[in-house]
Amino acid sequence: MSMEQARVALVTGGARRIGAAISRALHRAGYRIAIHYRSSAEEAERLAAELNAQRPDSAWLLQADLMDADAPVRMVEQTQARGGRLDLLINNASAFYPTPLGQISAAQVDELFASNARAPLFLAQAAADSLRQHRGAILNLVDIYADRPLPDYLPYCMAKAALVALTYGLARALGPEVRVNAIAPGNIIWSENMEKAETPEVVLERTALQRQGSPEALADAALFLLDRGDYVTGQVLRVDGGRWLFI
Repeated sequence: MSMEQARVALVTGGARRIGAAISRALHRAGYRIAIHYRSSAEEAERLAAELNAQRPDSAWLLQADLMDADAPVRMVEQTQARGGRLDLLINNASAFYPTPLGQISAAQVDELFASNARAPLFLAQAAADSLRQHRGAILNLVDIYADRPLPDYLPYCMAKAALVALTYGLARALGPEVRVNAIAPGNIIWSENMEKAETPEVVLERTALQRQGSPEALADAALFLLDRGDYVTGQVLRVDGGRWLFI
């Protein structure tokens, strides 16, 4: 398959952690990857260089702040201009931090909703025609706490709940050509300095598999939903090691 014919995936927050694992998995499956990042320029450049070393001109970068209301349309247009098409949209970018009740600000709510709910909506809207044309798919990264929010993360959980609703709504609106699903991660290994909502003790005591998951485990699930599950749409798949059973 020539580069002009190769399928194209746009991964938001694609430079690090879960986004990078999904980008690598889709690249191995033959996709060209548009890697979006906000401030992780160094990591994004390293990942694009890694993928392009495997297949020339198979990855490129999109820098955008999803707080910018014009960013979604611009990102889709840039992806189509470079890749010639758009087959997959992966809404992975996510602002995440605690907001204890009594200290929540409007600016925090706006920031958390911008990346976790508003941008995915407008990215899907901008990408809809190309996704329909190529019978593509959308994957949203939600959270097991979208249904039962963590007390100190209420706006974040509200935004993820909105993203779940968007998943269901888009599955109906874009069918039959486009499949739309979501993954709800549990406690996933990030990095040593990444803030976590749960302690290692909670993971051990309240997760059926008694361990954290890995970004690669989520990437495997993503690859199934995006590239193989051709009769799966409107679903939220929990990849949480059984954490949901203890909430």
